Amino acid sequence: MQKVVGGKIVLGVVASMFFVAGWLLGQQTATTQKTLMHVFAYTPRETATPQDFANFKKATADMVGKIPGLRQVWVGKLRRPLKQGDQERLYGVAMEFDDAAALDVYADHPAHKAWEQVYDKVRVPGTTTMDILGE
Repeated sequence: MQKVVGGKIVLGVVASMFFVAGWLLGQQTATTQKTLMHVFAYTPRETATPQDFANFKKATADMVGKIPGLRQVWVGKLRRPLKQGDQERLYGVAMEFDDAAALDVYADHPAHKAWEQVYDKVRVPGTTTMDILGE
């Protein structure tokens, strides 16, 4: 009888530990970010080649580590086209920055200026842009 009671106590302690560990992990991952997301969608040029897009993707990724405060980038096709006036935005980029000041540094940084030349080869001029400030 004592083995059964002792086993239930051990099982209860282990289950409680898993519950607390899961709760703590959830508290760490369920918070919103305090960073800034710079997000834009663009219309691709009909004349852009697969190599132009590969160069653009690489140039975008290469800015991380060169521009202070730029943490991560995402490049890809939009799930659904975004209608903007008479154009459809088909592709997008998201960039995570430490804060608004880091976005300001990015705008005038030499690496950004070089990136713009690669970006202009894959997009029709004009983008749909938004900046999201984490709270």
